[in-house]
Amino acid sequence: MARLPRYYIKNQPQHIIQRGFGGMDIFHHDDDYLHYYEWLQLAADQHKLKIHAYILMPDHVHLLASPGSENSISKTLQSLGRNYVQYFNNNYGHTGTLWEGRYRATVLDSKEYLLLCSRYIETNGVRNNMVKHPRDYDWSSYGHNANGVEDPLISEHRIFSALGKTGKERNKAYRALFKKRLSAEQETLIHNSTIKGWALGDSKFLAKIEKSGNRRATQLPRGRPRNYKA
Repeated sequence: MARLPRYYIKNQPQHIIQRGFGGMDIFHHDDDYLHYYEWLQLAADQHKLKIHAYILMPDHVHLLASPGSENSISKTLQSLGRNYVQYFNNNYGHTGTLWEGRYRATVLDSKEYLLLCSRYIETNGVRNNMVKHPRDYDWSSYGHNANGVEDPLISEHRIFSALGKTGKERNKAYRALFKKRLSAEQETLIHNSTIKGWALGDSKFLAKIEKSGNRRATQLPRGRPRNYKA
């Protein structure tokens, strides 16, 4: 089956997942995480990709980010990949590909899904039974978003900024969101939409995405397929 074209709307957030090939670990030691983090920051700045949330897991990475140009995501990951793969191969004697094919991504409606997706990302360590609470995982944006820890990688989205007039108010409001766990349905929706490349949002948002991207934004219903211009 042919690959669907990538979505792009300037400054519209996307949830991005990149996994190690065959489930292999892409981070072994703290130095690995640190090098990846630093190269990600440099590449994101260079290619105008604003990152709102992230988590670096042993075998994969989640980002919540808004592209400033059509190639912001791809160029950021390409630049990051060149640096990190060379570093990884030199340190661990690895050869061949490090990544599992193309990165996965979905565009999402900021108002409805930005904070939900941010929580989904930052609770990944909990879901994988690595920590009991997001604050206990070192390599994520939770420290900044929830506790105000300085993180130069993070660009706060306007939806996050609207949580309070001051940083402390925003952090407190954000922490309060974690008192209720995401439902299994919410987790499945975010995961499946990202893996399959479907947009996240209501019918109005999906119609906007379909018009902008000239492609369907969600799975086709059963019955006669809709026609899209080539």
